Parts: sequence; structure tokens; C-alpha cells
Amino acid sequence: MKDIQTYITQNKDRFLNELVELLKIPSISADSAYKTDVLKTAEAVKLRLEQAGCDFVEINETPGNPIVYGEKTIDKNLPTVLVYGHYDVQPPDPINLWDSPPFEPVIKTTDKHPDGAIFARGACDDKGQMYMHVKAMEFMTNTNQLPCNVKFMIEGEEEVGSVNLGDFVKNNHDKLKNDVILISDTGMIANDVPSITTGLRGLSYVEVEVTGPNRDLHSGLYGGAVANPINVLTKMIAQLHDENNHITIPGFYDRVEELSKEERAEMAKAPFNLENYKKALDIDAVYGEAGYTTNERNSIRPTLDVNGIWGGYTGEGAKTVIASKAYAKISMRLVPNQDWKEITNLFQTHFEAIAPEGVKVKVNPHHGGQGYVTPIDSIGYQAASNAYRDAFGKTPIPQRSGGSIPIVSLFEQELKSKTILMGFGLDSDAIHSPNEHFGIWNYLKGIETIPLFYKYFTELSK
Repeated sequence: MKDIQTYITQNKDRFLNELVELLKIPSISADSAYKTDVLKTAEAVKLRLEQAGCDFVEINETPGNPIVYGEKTIDKNLPTVLVYGHYDVQPPDPINLWDSPPFEPVIKTTDKHPDGAIFARGACDDKGQMYMHVKAMEFMTNTNQLPCNVKFMIEGEEEVGSVNLGDFVKNNHDKLKNDVILISDTGMIANDVPSITTGLRGLSYVEVEVTGPNRDLHSGLYGGAVANPINVLTKMIAQLHDENNHITIPGFYDRVEELSKEERAEMAKAPFNLENYKKALDIDAVYGEAGYTTNERNSIRPTLDVNGIWGGYTGEGAKTVIASKAYAKISMRLVPNQDWKEITNLFQTHFEAIAPEGVKVKVNPHHGGQGYVTPIDSIGYQAASNAYRDAFGKTPIPQRSGGSIPIVSLFEQELKSKTILMGFGLDSDAIHSPNEHFGIWNYLKGIETIPLFYKYFTELSK
């Protein structure tokens, strides 16, 4: 792509300022109190797509948050790239652990980001990475170098399970017709070790409720005589793993694909330093399923984790009480071939079965999605590989991710096209955590690399 680095250098400050303004809007999809801010963000994305050169942009209402759609068609005989991203963000809690307010972006240097990083909720996941595509589009249209057609689908419910995106996709096959789907909602190994995500884990997310007595009780008068829901819940959760950290739910592993020794050996070639990994997390040992390495545990193996647990009195001081109820939120990351609805049913059946007498258990499924694997011999993957090679000077490493983007498998099912996952964030960018950030170098490098994908995909499609 001619003069792309010059264009980025000339527009760097504007690119950063525009992203900062987008990050100031608290588009938290999990909390209805921020509904107005979510809608405001959708309008901002629509405006930026129009300014970037899309010929047609609209906001599509859904029963939940709207989906922003844009397109630019230069020749119907040329390939079409569909860009997917999301403008909603995770809640910023716990607020007290942020070094700066989550919706007041600041730029600071770090060891990983000597050129500076933008600290704000959504900086990496996914506003910063989504916005790279908008600016890449701007470059290609402003310099008359857009080699093919492009469509954008930017949603506002990814962080709550893409509740309404499925219906939108199913009802708009013609509008969304494409030759490849491009997503930047993942990461890469390191700034000097580019990688392309070739696999995603699926997800099953549930909330459990354990009820004991019909009201909170005095722990002196009733303690030891009545089942304590918090005690019971913690014991039940403890039973979900055995001594080897193997998940004990019957049937949980029935569909899990065991990778060959050869495939595991290829995965092991990715650079990884266990001591640096532990140091970065301030832990003295790793922990997980016996028989697998750290990188295997967080990518090709399924997991079960408690994401939140509460009940009883948690305020200041003491209150001697046996709570009537206890709750927990539990997520299960799944590997390809595991069906999230089947896993949810297996969990519910098992969790209800291990409940002791004296309590009632309720399992409330939230959301989920299937895992996904993309072939590395596809035109899309080769185009992405060539793009990274040109931008980074190195051929990227294919890598399976531990994260989930549940709608990717839906895209293939409904739109019959493959998804390419071109992420530019780092594991250390603290997505979903306090002090989330995105490197300025990474942000600009994404804008540089994405147009190269368009170039090579168009060439390879001929």
C-alpha cells in the first residue's frame, strides 16, 4: 500500500484524539443505566464510518442495543470483506483498582509500551481494535487505494453474549453477503512476534442460586442446625474439579478433541517464558489441569471458573447471620466440538444432583456460544499472513486463543464464509480488568497492516 506509513504519521494525533473521544463514552452493555451512552456510541460510530468513506451507513434497531451497518461497493465483481467489531464495553468494576478513571483516557508509557498506551475501559476490547478498521478504511478511500468492497457490522451487545446479533444475521443474508469476515478482537504473542488467532474457545455462562431457610437467621441461635447456603455452595463448587483439576461433570469431555502429539509440538514452538509469565501475574506457581502445559490449558482445553460469588453480609463491620441465599456466576470455556447448550444442560443436571438435603438449587443459564477453528490454508489466512509479514517483517505464528467470540461460528453457519482474526492487542493489556490499555504502537500498526490484508485478499481471490 503506497504511502501508508506517511499517512499514519501525518494523522497520528488525530487518530489518537478520535479514539480518546470514543473511549470517554461509557457504553456498558451489561448495565441498563448506561443505555443512553450505548446509543450515543452507536451514533458516534455511524458518523466515523461516514467520514471514513462508506457510501451507506445506518443504525439498525434491535430489541436490545443497535447494530451499526456500513458499506462501500466499488465493483460487484470484486471480493467483499465484512468487518465485525463491537462498541460496547465491560463494566469497569472494581473502580478502586484503577489508577485513573476508566472513562477518562490517559496515555502513559509502560515496559511493554515504551511509545505509550491509552488507559481506559474498551481501549483494547474492542473500541481501539475496532477503530483501527475505520481508520484503515479512511486511508484506503482517501488515497483511492481500496481494492475491493467492504461492509461493516459493529454491534453493541458482544459483552453480554450478542443477544440480538443472531437474528440480525439470519434476517440479513443478502445485506451481509461477503467473501471473508475480518475481526480484530483478539491479540498477538508480542510486538516482535506477530501471530494470527486460528481457534477460539466456546462459552457457557450460568448463574447458580442456593436457598436454605426462608429468611436470614441468627448464626448463634441456628448455626450448626440449619444448612448454610454459603457453606453448601462453596462445597458444591469445590466438587466440580478433582485432585487433577479435571472437571467432574459427567459427559463434559465426551466431545473434546484431543490434539495429536504433532499438533501439540507445533503449538510448543510459540515463544513462552514461564518465569516471565508468573512474574507478570505476581504468582509463584501456575495451576491447572494435570498433563497439559500452561499454553495448552488456556487454549485447547476446556475450563470451569467461578467469576463471582456472594451472599450474606459483606458490609463494614460484623453481622452474625446465616444467609437465606447464596449465589455464584460460573463460566465454562469450551473447545471446538463441544456444544454450549449441551454443556449447560450437563452442568445443570450435575449441579442439582450434588446438592445436599436442606437446600434448593436453581441454575439460570445466561448465554454461550460455540468454539471455532479457521484453516491456515485458506485464502483469507494467507492474505493475513502476507499482510503481517509486510508490516512486521516476520511471518506470523498461527495460535489458538483461550478467549471466546461466540458469534464467529454463527457467521460461518449463516453466511457461509470464513473468519480471519487479526488481533493487535497483548495479553498484558488487562482487558476485562482494571487499567485496561492499548499500545499506541499497536493501534497504529493495526491501521498499517489492515489495508495490506485487503490488497492481498483481492489479489489471491482472482
